[in-house]
Amino acid sequence: MTAIKRALLSVSDKTGIVALGQALARHGVELVSTGGTALALRDAGLAVIEVAQLTGFPEMMDGRVKTLHPKVHGGLLGLRDAADHQAAMAEHAIAPIDLVVVNLYPFEATVARGAERAEIIENIDIGGPAMIRSAAKNHEFVTVLTDPADYAALIAELDAQDGATTLDTRRRLAARAYAATAAYDAMIASWFAFADQGEAFPPTLPLILQAPAVLRYGENPHQRAAFYAHRGPAVRGIGQARQVQGKELSYNNYNDADAALELVSEFKHDDPAVVIVKHANPCGVARAGTIAEAYAAALACDPVSAFGGIIAVNRPLDAATAEAITGIFTEVVVAPDADAAALKIFAAKKNLRLLLTGDLPEPKRSGLAIKSIIGGWLVQSRDNGALDRDALKLVTKRPPSEQELADCLFAWTVAKHVKSNAIVYAKDGATAGIGAGQMNRLESARIAAWKAEDAAAKAGWSTPRTHGSAVASDAFFPFADGLLAAIAAGATAVIQPGGSIRDEEVIAAADAHGVAMLFTGMRHFRH
Repeated sequence: MTAIKRALLSVSDKTGIVALGQALARHGVELVSTGGTALALRDAGLAVIEVAQLTGFPEMMDGRVKTLHPKVHGGLLGLRDAADHQAAMAEHAIAPIDLVVVNLYPFEATVARGAERAEIIENIDIGGPAMIRSAAKNHEFVTVLTDPADYAALIAELDAQDGATTLDTRRRLAARAYAATAAYDAMIASWFAFADQGEAFPPTLPLILQAPAVLRYGENPHQRAAFYAHRGPAVRGIGQARQVQGKELSYNNYNDADAALELVSEFKHDDPAVVIVKHANPCGVARAGTIAEAYAAALACDPVSAFGGIIAVNRPLDAATAEAITGIFTEVVVAPDADAAALKIFAAKKNLRLLLTGDLPEPKRSGLAIKSIIGGWLVQSRDNGALDRDALKLVTKRPPSEQELADCLFAWTVAKHVKSNAIVYAKDGATAGIGAGQMNRLESARIAAWKAEDAAAKAGWSTPRTHGSAVASDAFFPFADGLLAAIAAGATAVIQPGGSIRDEEVIAAADAHGVAMLFTGMRHFRH
């Protein structure tokens, strides 16, 4: 146990600081403070010693220099059980400091509100991190607090231990302190690298992740897992969504819901659209005049896979859509919002997880995609590539009709979010069949066609929706066989990147069957 006799308090966020100061004073702790913190404590009737009185130096250079002094850092770093340290402290009249309470200049908030560069630089804290690190290093004797959320627990311990703290507490708080300064420095490094210097891949990549939600298990029950939110300005994603109801999200829920949100966001500025995802792959996508109509069309693509799936929509949910969605078992529903009638309908399904994002991410936003491999990380810019009609190259004798062109672009958008090798058939703004993740493109084309036939049989249609459809391939057809399989399934228009050494063979096969084909010049592998 180590008794706290002197505390140094210097905080930007003054939440709870008066209550903490009062608790310390109740235990006879001498309070040392700076600037606004000292004023807040004095206004509460507490006796406070200014740091300038402690050091014999006034605050100077607009407050840049105030705590960077041996009487501060000597008081923090001096070992209480080392004779030479104690002798040095006595020789230079350095009194020990047993508690440091510091939170840092609001660098993150300053950047987030779009401040000018000079103001951002002024909000880089120097003295605060130095005191935190000194106190945390000497945690055998010194307690350090960096988060107002920890004040109550410290007060409770002081009350229980007659004004002292345990070594376990000091160790735990020291770990939190170094995490706080590491995150702070990473935010500054990130701003300098990306915003100030415009680097795409800086020599060191700072990542700041915080506030883990510990999950029941990972992808499989024998794996442990947690969700960490991005620290700093972030788009409204699954991690920032408001969970209205349902069980806690699992690892697979997070992964699949993110895949659904990424795809439905492609239609942020489009007609009402619905995406149904299973195991991170879309199994049905459609757009229509209403969300309810789009859901019916998306579900018809693959009603078997949709069972237990994830649904994302690009419009607020209404009662009609909620009634339709709750007609089958659904794990998660993601939407910008939901009206009162929809919320009431969903409430009857207690286990269904409803996430409201408030907005959808911009599909063309920048950012980095990061994947761990043995011994390192693969980092790339996120796939925000998009097409317009002027970028397409007609390579066949017959051009597509306006409807075929619209279906080509729709199928291409969906294929971007399907695991490679990806084949997507689409007709009238809805997916007709999706083939994902096969080792060759021919098998993906066959599987997508087979799924379309199965969907037609279940719906009682006379022909699958692949008849008269457009088909998208996320990468070029290396041989004509994949294209011929799509034509056999009924596709009349094709969109693909092109670029194969056998492009002429593939184009000739399309011409021989009167099929229109467009080259994008852009590939969308997703492994």
